[in-house]
Amino acid sequence: MSYDPDDCLMISGLQHFHFCKRQWALIHIEQQWAENLRTVEGNILHERAHDEQFTESRGDLFITRGLRVFSLRLGLNGECDVVEFIRDDSGISLHGREGSWRPYPVEYKRGQPKEDGCDELQLCAQAICLEEMLCCEIPEGALFYGETKRRVRVHFIPELRKEVEADAAEMHELFRRGYTPRVKPTKSCNACSLREICLPRMPAPGSAKEYIRRSMEDMK
Repeated sequence: MSYDPDDCLMISGLQHFHFCKRQWALIHIEQQWAENLRTVEGNILHERAHDEQFTESRGDLFITRGLRVFSLRLGLNGECDVVEFIRDDSGISLHGREGSWRPYPVEYKRGQPKEDGCDELQLCAQAICLEEMLCCEIPEGALFYGETKRRVRVHFIPELRKEVEADAAEMHELFRRGYTPRVKPTKSCNACSLREICLPRMPAPGSAKEYIRRSMEDMK
């Protein structure tokens, strides 16, 4: 199956989708958005990484930023924060550059490594897009976390790739139906920028008093 370019969904949505399907639908289907400290800090970090005018060459390393990528097989598109091209005889040719180069995607994230694997999914999707565009294989990439100032290597194993494909297919199905899943409240709701839009603790209609009581308890 191949998607039309106009039907591609955002790669960054994979992170939202894995974190909370309702959050993803509110953002990508209903076009709802709200900022909090976490999102602002993340935007600042990405603005620095997405300077398309900035490229850098250091010996056997060529670095490009804000590279736009897509996969018509998955129906995804977006931008890579950073793609490092490392000189390697097993790599690919690049226009205007001698030799062969191996692509290595690097995604910038605020905070610290997460346990839910959503960052790895987003990075793997970028790698799959690059593979489709450049006709190559990319076995690994890295996540750079702003709080720890360290990189975490990510191996694009078959299980991770299958999860990207499954999530992308489900995202397209929900988007086609225009369906926003019901909320499943968790502790993570408290840190979500869309909390006031989603109203995760809102009970059945007519129970606003119970909703206010729960909200006040959450603030304690």
